[in-house]
Amino acid sequence: MAKLVSNVYGDALFELAVETGKVDDFLNEAQGVIEVVKSNDGFSQMMNHPKINKEEKLQIIDDVFKGRVSNEMVGLLRMLEEKDHIKDIVEVLNYFIDRVFDFKKIGRAFVSTPFELTDAQKSDVEKRLLQTTEYSSFVMDYTVDPDLIGGMVIRIKDRVIDSSVKTQISKLSHELSNIQLKVGECAP
Repeated sequence: MAKLVSNVYGDALFELAVETGKVDDFLNEAQGVIEVVKSNDGFSQMMNHPKINKEEKLQIIDDVFKGRVSNEMVGLLRMLEEKDHIKDIVEVLNYFIDRVFDFKKIGRAFVSTPFELTDAQKSDVEKRLLQTTEYSSFVMDYTVDPDLIGGMVIRIKDRVIDSSVKTQISKLSHELSNIQLKVGECAP
């Protein structure tokens, strides 16, 4: 099975970062490039517009990024454009960031709660995650989802811990719907 575009280019950037000792520099640049791409719809539209030729797109990359990020990062962006993979830029860089986080034993946790947590509660959640995982630190992303009613949902990579009241009610409802009393039967 062929490797995904994000894996091929993300792995290459990661290996280069480790070889050159620029892991932290490339991590910061990758996060910055993602922010620029996500916050600027015009950039993505220009880079994916069929009437703008490849040379113009390469010039746009140079104009936007040269002097602001390393030559290696500009080279990656140019290569993605040359190979018609510029649309995958965010996925490539997110894959790279995940590789760096694994390398540095940094976990990324997405926590949903029905209300805003206090700083003390956030600290408690992070401490508990540090105690129960192999990570040495976490990047935490908190969101409020009132539909959860109570409890919380934590996602780390493909692992989900769901202690929300909404899920508990759903499970209970499902279990109750599976209980079928036969006509005329009574509970003892």
